[in-house]
Amino acid sequence: MVDRTAAVATQMIDDARVRVTRFDFAPGAETGWHTHGMDYVITAVTQCEMTLEEPGGNTRHVVVAAGDAYVRKAGVAHNVINGGDEPMSFVEVELK
Repeated sequence: MVDRTAAVATQMIDDARVRVTRFDFAPGAETGWHTHGMDYVITAVTQCEMTLEEPGGNTRHVVVAAGDAYVRKAGVAHNVINGGDEPMSFVEVELK
């Protein structure tokens, strides 16, 4: 098990309809293993060079350009790591 710095999560909105959180990662920082309980949308603030650790030992590398967005369904389980050499940030909007 690798000991990494935690990404900084800053909650921006949490109301009856959405939860909005900004995540800021130093190089090598991680979210830690988690399972998404809600559908969600990610919008990259910076270019995000993500290393995704997934169940079963799978690892994927994904690059999301600044300003790009994607949507995922509830139930996704992973650990998100900044796999790049620069800080990265994204905003996550969870749909309640």
